[in-house]
Amino acid sequence: MRFVLYSRPGCGLCEEMLGDLQALPAARDCAVDVINVDSDPATRARYGHKIPVLLLAGELVCHGRLDVEEVHKALAYHRRPV
Repeated sequence: MRFVLYSRPGCGLCEEMLGDLQALPAARDCAVDVINVDSDPATRARYGHKIPVLLLAGELVCHGRLDVEEVHKALAYHRRPV
C-alpha cells in the first residue's frame, strides 16, 4: 500500500503533511511517493490549488492539512480482509 502526496517544492504545508504522516504510527509501514504537482499539466489542473493532496490507492484521503481520522479510515478500509 502506498500513499501519494502531491506537493510543490518549497511548500511548507506539504512538508508539514509529509512529516505528520511519517510520524503517524498507523501509516509507518506504508510508502509515500511525493510527486511534484507541477510535473504534469493534468495533475496541476486537478490538484494545483489544493496542495498538499494525499491519496491512498488512488483515492483522496485529505488535502491542506493531515486529517488523522481520515488516514485511519482509509488505512482500515484498504487493510480489511477481502
